Amino acid sequence: MTELTGKVAIVTGAGRGLGRAMARALAHAGAAVAVASRTKDELDSFVEEVRAAGGKALACPTDITDEESVNGMVEATMLEFGRIDILVNNSGIVASTPLLEQPVEEWDQVISTNLRGVFLASKAAGRHMVAQGSGKVINIASNFALQGVVNHAAYSASKGGVLALTRSMAIEWARSGVQVNAIAPGYFATDLNRAMDEDLTEKVVRAIPARRMGIPAEIQPWVLLLASTASDFMTGETIVIDGGQTVR
Repeated sequence: MTELTGKVAIVTGAGRGLGRAMARALAHAGAAVAVASRTKDELDSFVEEVRAAGGKALACPTDITDEESVNGMVEATMLEFGRIDILVNNSGIVASTPLLEQPVEEWDQVISTNLRGVFLASKAAGRHMVAQGSGKVINIASNFALQGVVNHAAYSASKGGVLALTRSMAIEWARSGVQVNAIAPGYFATDLNRAMDEDLTEKVVRAIPARRMGIPAEIQPWVLLLASTASDFMTGETIVIDGGQTVR
């Protein structure tokens, strides 16, 4: 198992789904984990779970689009644990709307959450990583950033921006010992996707060569790899985990 004892991680969008799965993997590997999302109850239940298992965790209710709130998340983590070694930028929302019908307000909300949030959290946590001469930033993008997808212009654009930001951050911080990489997941069996009706689920699965959705446990080894010393010579890269969907 990857050993992260003594390391401190922040995971945004950690209340449920892939975010919670990634936070759990980091905690099981020994890291102290600060979890952030808008929903405090979900964060508190995660903290209770980790502490009951003998680990360390902190709940940080955060509006990822608000600079003051994000800075508060980072400051609370520093106050509690004294350092930040790993940042997983996972907060995100999806809007499925034809471009010609998409309200500007919805476009702005998607870009603000999915791209501005990555910028704000990376800037706030990154200054501590650069100062200490080490750190791992893991940006959760999407395979939608790598293909044209009908009715998902805002989401695809925001995740494409995350990949471009990943490469720029990687170059800027490489000499400071900070590695910045991205994971681009496809469809995973999370609560959000389980809510799709049967016809849509069948259509989605038919588009995946593996003929199934991923399960959250399948993203955990990749997060641990990127959070560990095993990836010290890897930066600016994107790992796609989508059952072959973008290979078509």
